[in-house]
Amino acid sequence: MDVQHLELLRELDERGSVTAVAAATHRSPSAVSQQLKTLQRQLGVELVQRVGRGVRLTEAGQALARASLAVSTAVAEAEATLEAVRTGATGVVRLAVFPSAAELLLPGFVTRMRAHADIEVEIDDRDVSEDEFARLTADFDVVVGHRSDGVAPPDRSRLAVVALLREPLEVAMPLDHPLAGRERVTLGDVIGEPWIGVPVGFPIDRVLTAMALRAGVTPDVVHRSTHLPLLENMVAAGHGIALVPRHTSAGRARGRFHLATLEEVRAGRHIEALMRPDRAVRPAVRVVVDELLAEARVTEAASEEARVASAVVSSGGADEADAPGAVA
Repeated sequence: MDVQHLELLRELDERGSVTAVAAATHRSPSAVSQQLKTLQRQLGVELVQRVGRGVRLTEAGQALARASLAVSTAVAEAEATLEAVRTGATGVVRLAVFPSAAELLLPGFVTRMRAHADIEVEIDDRDVSEDEFARLTADFDVVVGHRSDGVAPPDRSRLAVVALLREPLEVAMPLDHPLAGRERVTLGDVIGEPWIGVPVGFPIDRVLTAMALRAGVTPDVVHRSTHLPLLENMVAAGHGIALVPRHTSAGRARGRFHLATLEEVRAGRHIEALMRPDRAVRPAVRVVVDELLAEARVTEAASEEARVASAVVSSGGADEADAPGAVA
């Protein structure tokens, strides 16, 4: 079997059409079809069936596409070993990251990458629903995605996943809100309020939905947007309250809106790096993920330190252990 033919089979399994595979691999559709036919002849097994104007993998084709992942990863590991011996970590790494994670991690990450002059990182903003991040790994070497607390992620057995950080969600409210003087609020305090939310299916929306189900009510979402600063502006203007990520929003909250920790509910989002296993073994990709992880740890620690210091000040110098909101 030709390894490149196996990779085309896997691409077809993930992308669903010969046209999409051709575009992704810089081939013509006829060339892709011909190479898949060659693989079928070599194996003597039907791998692809025509369905209407398109095609789909047979059961044998699906099984071989899944098996090809191990082959591609083994080849990539061998190539990575040789690359590390010859040149070290070099080359282009394509990174996709959703906007609020970019805001949180990219400034420091880009600074860190100055120490790796032989690696070029191409960065692309991609904001999709929680279940769509895995699909982006077909086109990017590293995809920074997020998922909500308490929701099982889709099957990612064919991906390499690195946890970067868990970011707690807090309730943002206008400064003149009756609850704005409190460091902690309960589900009952806030669930009946008008909400400024994100699109359905995004991690923060799933947390809000889980909160509403627990309270037995339907949340009143008066506006939705993927743009976090817009959500904050809407809250600051008095149009509702919102769930916002603590580390990302805290720096813009002072003098504009109040942040309160939500009791009784574990509200947060997990930020992760997703990769195809055959790309994850590349030395340059490993460097990028290591630097993202290092920046995430620094960011998380700095945010918690600032939060504890703020709690101590607001409590008139209480011990850190007793400071409101000191524990996520």
